Formats: sequence, C-alpha cells, structure tokens
Amino acid sequence: MMEYLNVIAAAVAAFVFGAVWYIAMAKPWMAATGVTEADQRSGGPLPFVIGLVAMVLVAGMMRHLLATSGVTTVTGGAIAGFGVGAFFITPWVAMNYGFARKKPALTAIDSVNAVVGCSIMGAVLNAF
Repeated sequence: MMEYLNVIAAAVAAFVFGAVWYIAMAKPWMAATGVTEADQRSGGPLPFVIGLVAMVLVAGMMRHLLATSGVTTVTGGAIAGFGVGAFFITPWVAMNYGFARKKPALTAIDSVNAVVGCSIMGAVLNAF
C-alpha cells in the first residue's frame, strides 16, 4: 500500500512543480505555442486531468525502474529522475517538436518541466 501512496505523492509533487513552472513561464510558453489566454480559459479541466494521469503513470514506471535498479536513496532517486527527464523525455520531445516545426523555446520550456519534475519524482519516491 505504501508504494501506491509514494507514487501518488511523487506524481502530485511533480504536478505541483509543473503548475508553478508553467505559471511562471506562461507568456513565453504561449508565445512558443501560439496558444492565447482565451484558448487557455476555454480549455476546461481536461488538460489538467490528462496531466495528472500522465504524472501518475510516469511516477509508477519510475518507481519500478528505481526498485529494479536498486536505487534507494533520495539523492539517487533525484539523479535517476534527472536522467529520465534529460535523456529519455527531452530527446523525444525535441524530436517531436522538431518534426512539428515548433519553436526551440517550447522544447526548452517543456524539457525543464520534464527534467525537474522527474528529479522531484525520483526524490519523493525514495523519501518514504
């Protein structure tokens, strides 16, 4: 049962970081995506639900990776999370955005979220 709570706590921690990050980066993110404030207001809760479900899935897989790799410390979890964000998620996002002809700023903004979010997840997963 505790492992499920760790996954939920890690997902929520990364989600909260993402909320703070994107509030701080709202104007540059909107400029990079072409999304307007009106678009954001009319989006409803679905993007937030998808985001939270995505965080739970990533945290669940990271818990598995950490456990099978023998990573048991908070620092080790943060370092492993950093690696997942920097070397799994970021290259994939960069490739997709490159083919979609998105602005490099979008890759940078979203990659920071992935790298820091995964680092937080890894730390939280091993904190309890």
